Amino acid sequence: MEKFNFVINGNNYDTEVLEIIDNKAQIQVNGIVYNVEIDNTKKKIANTPRANVARPVAKAAPVATTTVQAPKATAGANAITAPLPGVILDVKVNVGDSVTVGQHLLTLEAMKMENNIDSTKDGVVKSIAKHKGDSVMEGDVLIEIE
Repeated sequence: MEKFNFVINGNNYDTEVLEIIDNKAQIQVNGIVYNVEIDNTKKKIANTPRANVARPVAKAAPVATTTVQAPKATAGANAITAPLPGVILDVKVNVGDSVTVGQHLLTLEAMKMENNIDSTKDGVVKSIAKHKGDSVMEGDVLIEIE
């Protein structure tokens, strides 16, 4: 249907709206297809500039929270990787901390959703590759656990 290119925090996102049926849409972002729900309660604001006229400020939609299990890295690797592109909102652990399976490690915002990234193994945090405010792409190493 429509293609867009967004640059967010220096990262390029090629997007395409594939299909819209009622309030459900199928959107492709950097080759990954997402099924999303459209909030039809908001009105579209015309994008025509007018001199000396105050424009309404759009309020951000409420942010939903989900828990995402980071994909397991390849055998022998100790990396927790980003399951999808986004921005790190918060890191809950420090280097040297002991962690257990299922423990909340960090929060990743992606497509206006907060995703809890949980540990996939027991161990000690060896390194933290991404920090609060960092942009990440799918598969980027976030935390290493040994």
